[in-house]
Order: sequence, then C-alpha cells, then structure tokens
Amino acid sequence: MIDSNFIKNTAINISNVSRETLKELDDYCKQIISKNKDINLISSSTEKSINIRHILDSAQTIDFIDNIKLMTCTDLGSGAGLPGIVLAILMKAKNPQFKVILYEKSFHKSKFLTDMSKKFNLNTEVHQKNIFEEKNLSTDVIICRAFKPLPIIFEIAQKNFKSFKYIIIFLGKSGKKILNEALKIWKFDYEEKKSLTNDESIVIKISNLKKKYG
Repeated sequence: MIDSNFIKNTAINISNVSRETLKELDDYCKQIISKNKDINLISSSTEKSINIRHILDSAQTIDFIDNIKLMTCTDLGSGAGLPGIVLAILMKAKNPQFKVILYEKSFHKSKFLTDMSKKFNLNTEVHQKNIFEEKNLSTDVIICRAFKPLPIIFEIAQKNFKSFKYIIIFLGKSGKKILNEALKIWKFDYEEKKSLTNDESIVIKISNLKKKYG
C-alpha cells in the first residue's frame, strides 16, 4: 500500500500530491502484481518492493520534467508502463495537456498499457510497434528504463526521431564510465541526479545530442 508519506517524504519535487493520485499509484501497483501472474511485467522477486523498486524509481524522473514547459514524453520499450504510466498518473492533475506516448512491441504488454490508460483516464498513446522500425517521430522527451544500452538509445534518438529536446535515462554503477565512453563519439550536455532508490545509480537528462563523426 502506498501511504500519504510515500512520495511526500522523499526528495522528489512533487508538491500537493493528491490522495487520488496516491490511490491511483497504489491501484496501479496492484494491477501490475495481479497481471504479473499471466505475463512477465516485472521480476516476481521485486513484487514485494514494487513501491520503491519500480514506482518511486520511475517517479523520481518528474524532477526533470515538471519544472519546464514540456508537452510530450515518449517511453521506449515501456513494458509495464515504468516509467511512462507512473509519469502520466503524476502529471494528470498537474498538467492535463501533457501526453505520454508508449512504445511496446509485445501485444500483451501493450494491451495492459491500454487497459491502464483507460482505467486511470490518462493522456497517453499506446503503440504496439517496434521502435526500431519507426521513423520521423517527434517528442519533447525520450525516456526509457531497463530498455537498451546508452549507445543504442542515442542511435534511436538520432535515426528514428526528427525532433526531441531531452533524453532521460537510468544508469547503474558504471554510469559515469558509460557516459565518458559515449562522449568519445557523441557531443551532448547532461544533468545528473543521484537515484533515490539505489546509491550506485544515477538518473541523467541529456540535451543537445550530436554525433561527432558521420
């Protein structure tokens, strides 16, 4: 159960989170665990820690989204909707015009995302498509969690999107090394914040991405 202190007592910059929003996040957790019996949405070993491991981990990206004017966020390989559905729930009351676009090639997971979007009346678009086959996409933010390595995400951003402002990505304990390796091939600016759920992880917002060669 997500109680009223779950988000409010963290370092996440979310003001005036309503009881309704907290209730929806709690209901969403229950839906994931229930559906997890049929399809692999999350590792069964993380069901008991879903609040921290998945919901709070996803919610912390709001710090990079809520303080600037953005209208669209595209979640790649959305799976259970982490972080896309979490962000859509959090942003529903704060900015009803904010749209989350979810790409998930699995039929069953896409249906789950569609069902959650309808259940919580979210401003989303669910695409049961392989993101690698999509072209000329536009968004303000590209976001992904446990999807693909950073170099592949950069390639998707460059080749499959005609426009975007930021990329938000989660990196583990080798995050700094991964960033330094990427800087050998790419030019970009980035902001980082220490993960609230894992002392060895960071969350990165990347902007002004350009390939150095080619």
